[in-house]
Amino acid sequence: MRRTRWAAMTALLAVGVVTGMWLGASAPSAQTAGPPSRVGFVDIQKVLARSAAGVAAREQLEKEKAVMQKQVDDQRIELEKMRDELEKKGQLLSADARREKQEALERKVRDARRLVDDLQNTLQKKEEAMLGKVLQEVGGLIQKVGKDRGFSIVLERQRSSILYAAADTDLTDDVLRAYDDEIKRAKK
Repeated sequence: MRRTRWAAMTALLAVGVVTGMWLGASAPSAQTAGPPSRVGFVDIQKVLARSAAGVAAREQLEKEKAVMQKQVDDQRIELEKMRDELEKKGQLLSADARREKQEALERKVRDARRLVDDLQNTLQKKEEAMLGKVLQEVGGLIQKVGKDRGFSIVLERQRSSILYAAADTDLTDDVLRAYDDEIKRAKK
């Protein structure tokens, strides 16, 4: 009997200790945890594609790209003319004259390739600069919208590889509206 009572008291004491530890461990964390963290996301590509500033930047780049394309097309036409002339009149020319025309054509081809490379680099740098400006402007708005909506963290949809997110965690449209509103206010 004494053993049974001792076992019961030991079991009761063990349950009390475990319960006390569980309550003691969970109580402080409940006090310090606060509200659960919210994680949101923004699709920067969508903001760039649909915002007034993003559209304006893309239109500006397209205009510059058209000017550059005209330069490349002019070079291509000139090269075709030189090639045609060499093919048609090459047999009638002396060996030295034909070699000179061939070398001139090769120089023109190298120049055209350099021009294309230079124009591509220039266009890429301008695109990076314009998009960098838009992204810098949007960065502060993302922080503001995230804070106003009570999010602890805001991720970028594409780079974070978000595979699923509830619709109420998508801040893209809010950031897009805030950005367009800011641009309108700046123009006034």
